[in-house]
Amino acid sequence: MAHDGDDLASLALARGRYASDVQDFDLALTTLEVRRKLRDKVPEWYAVPSLAYPFRLSGEQCSSTVTALYKAHVAMAEGVPLETHGHPRPCKREGPVGEADGRGREATVSRGIPSAIADLTGGLGVDSWAFSKVFGRVLYNEMRPELAKAAEHNFQLLGATNIVVRNAALGPSCPAPGASSCPAPTGHLPVREILGDFRPDILYLDPARRAEDGRKVFRLEDCQPDVLSLLPELLEACPKLLLKLSPMADITLVCKQLGCVKQVHVVAAGGECKELLLLLEKGYEGVYRLFVVEDGAVQEIPGQAGNDGRVKVDGQAGNDAVVMAGCDRPSPCFLFEPGKALLKAGAFDWPCRFGLTKLGRHTHLYIGPEPVEELTPFGKWFQVLDVLPLNKRSLKEVASRYPQADVTARNIPLTSDELRARLKVRPGSGVHIFGLHEDASAEALLYICARNG
Repeated sequence: MAHDGDDLASLALARGRYASDVQDFDLALTTLEVRRKLRDKVPEWYAVPSLAYPFRLSGEQCSSTVTALYKAHVAMAEGVPLETHGHPRPCKREGPVGEADGRGREATVSRGIPSAIADLTGGLGVDSWAFSKVFGRVLYNEMRPELAKAAEHNFQLLGATNIVVRNAALGPSCPAPGASSCPAPTGHLPVREILGDFRPDILYLDPARRAEDGRKVFRLEDCQPDVLSLLPELLEACPKLLLKLSPMADITLVCKQLGCVKQVHVVAAGGECKELLLLLEKGYEGVYRLFVVEDGAVQEIPGQAGNDGRVKVDGQAGNDAVVMAGCDRPSPCFLFEPGKALLKAGAFDWPCRFGLTKLGRHTHLYIGPEPVEELTPFGKWFQVLDVLPLNKRSLKEVASRYPQADVTARNIPLTSDELRARLKVRPGSGVHIFGLHEDASAEALLYICARNG
């Protein structure tokens, strides 16, 4: 686009200069802003300059390519990423309710893999686009007509021609005829009416996590649509449901609220926990399987679902042997810092499975004689250069020896910024200083480390 690299604030101030040449100046600015958000997030969309983006917020809230494709693989194979993608098929535009194209289910892949998915909260459409790469047919539904119209336009340009587009607001079914009230707001339709003749093998929902006043929310009952009230109807329409939730949601709580949770996927990318994915199956009564995902790497955490009961992953050490005893550190010594997915999953003792020693029950840092390859995708490794007591003398010594270093505080009465200020160090240089408390030490310590790899 002609103004992709221009300053947006300057363009907004120069509105009068372009008003006569641009039919909708505000939409043009929004398009430029969303495109910039998608440049690294969804580069496949950024590469097509003629895509439409009616709302800024939809660009902020949409999935990245990596997380969207992972969702598609979870939906297809229940947690086992696939190596190949399916092939797009013809698309058809439909109205708010509409009639399906009459083809029903299509067995596009052998081995009983699902062939159709319904995305009932379509948004910008990145997830539906990813679904279209592995499913034979996709239903995209969005309550805002501007987004639905833009999605139809975008899918065609992206070659995702196996997506059916619908525009309807999702709400619970009304009670039986003659009842005094209907729980669904005016204009909202029940699940089966939105699906029509489309027969999905799995449903997908990404409830909006914004309150009417713009506040971010993460409790199930505060999101829209209200999945808790819709759940019986959803599972009646289709026995499998993939649900995307805020990374702030309490995993234990939401699994208890929902029931029949078969899998939980904690998805992190770029050093941030991005989302929780819950796979629900009607009638399932077992313990859910837990997966952590970090920048595309996937690991099932044993012990959570009874598939290996020997290793606890509930945030407490399985026994005293995994916690630092005395000052018996290996030489050489390497420190492992878990990534966001492991921490969110509460898999605090899982690294001990690989022979690492946990420094403290609430510190969640680990040491060992060498880096463990299996853990590398799910955190960072550092070589321990020195260990000093966290006192005035050491603070002064460290400041003189390491004028530049990154700083992290763990399980001590200081924040990372406060510890950095006391150390008087500037960020950088490859040195990382951890201020922490070991269970075996009465005082806080400074672990002086160098990033390994």
